[in-house]
Amino acid sequence: MATQPKKIIIDTDPGIDDAMAIFVALQSPEVEVIGLTTIYGNVYTTLATRNALHLLEIAGRTDIPVAEGSHVTITAIQSDPAFVKNIGQIVVLGGAFSVNGNVNPAAEANIFGDPDAADIVFTSGADVLAVGINVTHQVILTDSDRDELAKCNGKFAKYLDKILGVYFGYHHDAYSTKGVYLHDPTALLAAVDPSLITYTEGVVRVQTTGITRGLTLFYNKQKRFAEVTEWSDKPSVKVAVTVDAPKVLKLVMERLINS
Repeated sequence: MATQPKKIIIDTDPGIDDAMAIFVALQSPEVEVIGLTTIYGNVYTTLATRNALHLLEIAGRTDIPVAEGSHVTITAIQSDPAFVKNIGQIVVLGGAFSVNGNVNPAAEANIFGDPDAADIVFTSGADVLAVGINVTHQVILTDSDRDELAKCNGKFAKYLDKILGVYFGYHHDAYSTKGVYLHDPTALLAAVDPSLITYTEGVVRVQTTGITRGLTLFYNKQKRFAEVTEWSDKPSVKVAVTVDAPKVLKLVMERLINS
């Protein structure tokens, strides 16, 4: 018996690799995108909403609803305590576990954008999988991959080729790489096919103040501490440790080329 596609909602701030992730999701038969929700990050919330609507127009999928998120920091889960029970899994693109961040050495951009909300999500008791830049930095779309997208007839590939220049320029200057990191597509595909990653489980807390604001700290629970601390009795989450980078890249390329 064929299994039903997994229903997913993509919370997004498009964004170039967000656009790629949304297109890959729409080309993935394993999932059914039932909505996009927008949030600030790469751009302000209003522009994120406009970009999300634009991407769905390009895709010919204006049937998919877009809900605009908050313009200011709010604690989402606190306003709807039942949310944690009503949702299957939250796959978070965020955190830099045991590696430098990408907005500063301590913090990754998505968590840095709202560390208080991130800490609430990680300690909410929901089934959370964090896909951090320690994993997504292993998945690189190279200059020659981009050339392949440019040459093909896929409509999503053609559209992305037009906007990828900015992203390649940024990576070239910031990281001296001849390629770009596929952050959002990696997190999206981890939701589509969990076998693409391996993960460990433990407590994650987020530093909300000071020079390390936005830092994600993972406690592996191997040692039992006698003192009662901010880590005690907190629910465990999953943190991605490895990724099958060649397979992720192959899926991204195939799904964009065949669009």
